[in-house]
This record gives sequence, structure tokens and C-alpha cells, in this order.
Amino acid sequence: MTMTSERPVELKARRATRKKPTRTSVSFWFAVPCLVLFAAIVAYPTIQGVYYAFTDWSGLGSAIHFNGLTNFIDLFSSPETLGALWHTIVMAAAITVLQNAIGLALAVGLNSRIRSRNVLRTLLFAPVVMTPIIVGYLWQFIFVPGGPVASLSQLLGSAQGVNVLGDPAFAMWGIVAIVVWQHVGYSMVIYLAGMQNIPAEVLEAAVMDGAGPVKRFAWVTWPLLRTPTLINITLSLIMSLKLFDQVLATTQGGPGYATQTLSTLLYNEAFLYNRYGYGIALGLIVFILIAVISFGQMRLFRERD
Repeated sequence: MTMTSERPVELKARRATRKKPTRTSVSFWFAVPCLVLFAAIVAYPTIQGVYYAFTDWSGLGSAIHFNGLTNFIDLFSSPETLGALWHTIVMAAAITVLQNAIGLALAVGLNSRIRSRNVLRTLLFAPVVMTPIIVGYLWQFIFVPGGPVASLSQLLGSAQGVNVLGDPAFAMWGIVAIVVWQHVGYSMVIYLAGMQNIPAEVLEAAVMDGAGPVKRFAWVTWPLLRTPTLINITLSLIMSLKLFDQVLATTQGGPGYATQTLSTLLYNEAFLYNRYGYGIALGLIVFILIAVISFGQMRLFRERD
């Protein structure tokens, strides 16, 4: 009688001690298919690309020889690579500053109660959804000799008209104008969303204290836009450091090497000159540059907060 009466109690105790699946373990198994796809499509090709950066592979055939740091030594001793690095940094800085300054100014204007604000928001954001290659070809007709910009420069006193994309002195700034024109609406929307999240009571208190529009923006609105500013600067900086489509569509790195960027140089080395290992090494440098600048920028803003 004692044995039979204790068995159900023991079974219940064993069942109670069994480990039940937690919510975290169940969620992990749902994520497994995505992790497998990420490993196959992103992680493995990335690791393989890092290996190719230390080889002399041409991108064709199976002849691959490990050459150590030769590609990186050639990169930092090449005047063309150093010039492309300088162009990339200058254009990235100019695009980031202009895009955020103009986007913030547009957001301030469209945050008012003007009747056409919804139409203007749509028109200003429309270029963002356009393909960068199409935008580049569109601006070619604007900057071409005999086009609107050249005709305007003739009216202002230039004898032959300014050939923006064909003059090494203006070509880089022409590309900066193209990129800013296309993406300024994106920065505007982010700033506008940040302004609309500012409590009305804070602005009303500033008005009651006698603060005018300029002081309200400088001491109330602008400090509360720290997060949208960080987002905008980070996105515009990363985008401009990878600048490729607009350059390829307009100047292809010319005239000469005046608009050559790291991305266009990578494309030329890997796919035109069949120096795939060298091109991947250049891509690795671009990745490290973007990562260092982005993390440094985020840490700087975090320390200020």
C-alpha cells in the first residue's frame, strides 16, 4: 500500500522539476531562420571578403595567392588613393553641414502655420524617393554647357559660361549640390518630427517669459533637437562617405581625378582593372573609416548628454 501511494507523488514531483521552456528560448528558435540567412548572405561573404583583401586575386579564375599587407601598403602609398580619400572627406563634410543646415531651416519654416505647408513638405521630400542615378543624369542637363547654370553665369559676366561638371575647380561642388538637393528633404522630415514632439507648454512658457522667435529657437527648440540632430548627422555622414551613384552618373571621377571618391576608386580597381583583392582592401578601409567616425560621433553626443 505504501509503494502504490507514493508513486503518484513521485511522478508529480518529477514533472514539477522538469524545466519548462521560457519565453526567451522560444523567441530564439523563431529567430534561427533569420540568423541562418544573415550568416549565409552577410556574415560569410564579409569574412571571405576580408580574406580576399590580403590576396592578389583578380576576381576571375581560382588563382589566389596570399600577399599579406601588400595591398594596404600600396593603398597608402598611392597618390590616387590619397586624393580619393581627401575628396571623400571634403565632400562628406560639406554635404553633412549643408544638408543639415538647410534641412533645419526648412523644418523651422514648415513648422509654422502657413497654408501650403503640406504641399511644400511633399514637394521637398519628393527627390528623396528618386533613384540617385536618375538624379545624376537629371542634373547633367542642368550643369551641361549651354544649360541653365551656364546661361545664368553668362548673364553674370562669364564669357563662355561655367561648365560645372567639366571644370576641376567646380566639379566636386557640383556633386555636393546634387546630393544635398536630393537628400535635404530627408533631414527636414526628421527635424520636423522632432519639433512636433516638443511640448507646447515649454514654448508657451518661453513666450510668457518674453522670449522672441530667435531666443525661443536658440534656448528651447534647438537644445531639444539633440536626438534628431545626432540621427541626421550620422545618416548624412555615412551616406556621403559611401558616395558613388551620383559621381558615376555625372563625372565618373573626372575631370581627371577631381571627383574621384573611395567608392568609385574601389569600383574601378575591382571591376575595371581586375584587381579584386586590392579593391576589397580599399572597401575594408572605407568600412573602418565609417565605423570609427560613426562610433566616435555617437560617443561624443552621448558624453554631452
